[in-house]
Amino acid sequence: MRSDTASLRPATLLSAGLVLFLAGCTVGPDFVAPAAPADRGFDKTPLSASTQQSDGKLGAAQRFANGADLPGEWWSLFGSPALDRLIREALAANPDLRAADAALRQAQQLAAAEGGNLLPSVSADLQQQRVRSSGAAQGLPAFSELYNVTTANLSVSYNVDVFGGTRRGIEAADAQALYQRWQREAAVLSLTANIVTTAMTEASLRAQIKATEQIIAAEDTQTKVVQNQFTLGGAAKTDVLSQQSLLAQTRATLPNLRKQLDQQRHLLATYAGRSPADAIDAEFTLDDLTLPADLPVSLPAKLVEQRPDIQAASATLHYASAEIGVAVANQWPQLTLSADWGSAAAQAGKLFTPGNGAWSLGAALTQPIFQGGALGHRRDAAQAYFDEARAQYDSTVLGALRNVSDSLRALQADAETLDEQNAYFRTASASLKLARARFSDGAISHLVLLDAERSESQAQIALVQAQAARLSDTAALFQALGGGWWNRPDTAAPKPDLIAPLF
Repeated sequence: MRSDTASLRPATLLSAGLVLFLAGCTVGPDFVAPAAPADRGFDKTPLSASTQQSDGKLGAAQRFANGADLPGEWWSLFGSPALDRLIREALAANPDLRAADAALRQAQQLAAAEGGNLLPSVSADLQQQRVRSSGAAQGLPAFSELYNVTTANLSVSYNVDVFGGTRRGIEAADAQALYQRWQREAAVLSLTANIVTTAMTEASLRAQIKATEQIIAAEDTQTKVVQNQFTLGGAAKTDVLSQQSLLAQTRATLPNLRKQLDQQRHLLATYAGRSPADAIDAEFTLDDLTLPADLPVSLPAKLVEQRPDIQAASATLHYASAEIGVAVANQWPQLTLSADWGSAAAQAGKLFTPGNGAWSLGAALTQPIFQGGALGHRRDAAQAYFDEARAQYDSTVLGALRNVSDSLRALQADAETLDEQNAYFRTASASLKLARARFSDGAISHLVLLDAERSESQAQIALVQAQAARLSDTAALFQALGGGWWNRPDTAAPKPDLIAPLF
């Protein structure tokens, strides 16, 4: 007897070792994150060290700091405490951000649930039955018996992950959770950037309204002058009508500007989680905003780590890779181990007494043989989905590089435009001043004066818009660079240098 037992030990150990070896196999590709783009800058033409400087409001030069880092609360660089308060309120109350938080929690819980598939499944069962049996089956048709049966059973089953299909499923679920984490970070970046740009649009509109009101006041004064000249016989009726027409035309622009201002105020309220009726207290003007002097510019390889949309696309690619492994594993045998132990008795109090116990051990090996080619098609579909995800990832990277490049060029153009608009406004203002003096002396016609007034009003509005564009495009650059989430203390996302090991 001892020799038989001893002879079984090598076979038993070999079988156990084989099961453990097979359980360590994982079919399908191991995910490798795509290589970062080469650090060749964002444009074929190198950037200048700084933008052009011009006189007046928001005319300071901005310096490009290659390789410098972006602060987590990048909006604070604009120097507006009211903007800081509004963003803090929005981060706590915005419904879209709350939805992103809930989606992240859901994905994390589903990933945790998927991880339970690597562990044995244990269930308990307790039944109470009242049974009436017939003796006909035993050839005693007149015999019957009425009795109670109480059963208690404990079942254990374990799906041996021989080819790693379960582990690939867990990997896919983890990738989905990571995707939702990056989607949440993208929602934060989108929210903060939208608030900043909307506040800047409000500031621009307030400045345009103020400038338009000043133009209306000046044109109203000039209309009275022309009216007096007409009364004295020094101007024609057409001159009066032309001046009144210009005044009415300028006044007609005010309602649209005020409508746009109200819309921006309503938008800021909704970003903060309020209804438009519960308007925010802060009012934004160009005087309250500072133009950041130093602009950090990340290298392209670093940008891939910093952009939430690129990392979300990478997580989708990881999910697609894992799904290939799941599809391949489904083509191989599935091994399930099971065990049952329980007791049955006519009375509940006699459960687990000697003689009432029962147990079983089992193993099942299932190999798909023919399913109409469905498994192979699903594997090929998973590969096609991976190819699609890879193409979308490449498109996302190219779009991110274009965003940064466009923002950098816009900042250079904005500075040059502002300098030209300053010169245009100075010239137009001087020309209008001279035209009014000469018109009073009768040296020029009223048409010449009207042309000078139109030029000056256009130059004044264009100057305000050029000033606001420098602020908005600076915010667009910070958004294009990823928003600095890795330097924000409250962020739940991993730091860029910890991203690669996750894959």
